[in-house]
Amino acid sequence: MLKKFKTDIKKYKTYSGKSTIVLCFTQQGLWALLVYRISHAVFISNAPKFLKKLLLLFCVLGQKWIEIITGISIPYTARIGERFYIGHFGGIIINGNAIIGDNCNISQGVTIGVSGVLENRGTPIIGDNVYIGANAVIAGNISIGNSAVIGANSLVTKNVEARTTVLGVPAVVVSNNSSEHYI
Repeated sequence: MLKKFKTDIKKYKTYSGKSTIVLCFTQQGLWALLVYRISHAVFISNAPKFLKKLLLLFCVLGQKWIEIITGISIPYTARIGERFYIGHFGGIIINGNAIIGDNCNISQGVTIGVSGVLENRGTPIIGDNVYIGANAVIAGNISIGNSAVIGANSLVTKNVEARTTVLGVPAVVVSNNSSEHYI
């Protein structure tokens, strides 16, 4: 848990050039990530069932408090890789079944959620090095390939190939540019 959080802080430091202390006091995304990392560690732990349930109760309370003060909702059941970066404050909703790879960036207003019916119902699997622009919605049983770029205000309900940029409602491929210059 601490290893992953340290990689999150390192990424924030790379972008801002600020000290760890300043970042921990000023970056709401880091607050949400810390509570998520602790809660997820409890969730995947081998602690005795009673103790685990008790700890998860406190984790849920902490997550709700963070959600209220930051507008960022990251359930402890979501799976998020290392070096995760939340670019701006607020309006971020991640479904508890979402899977997000390593070294991803998301901006304000992003929703990663459930959609679809019957066998098509599900949540996204997002690869490594993915950049998700402001107010984008990624929903359904889909996959987002490594190094993809999801443009601002896009609605993504179909698979996105690796190293492509999508934009629009519904999102369509607009270029073969990767996320290399965004992350």
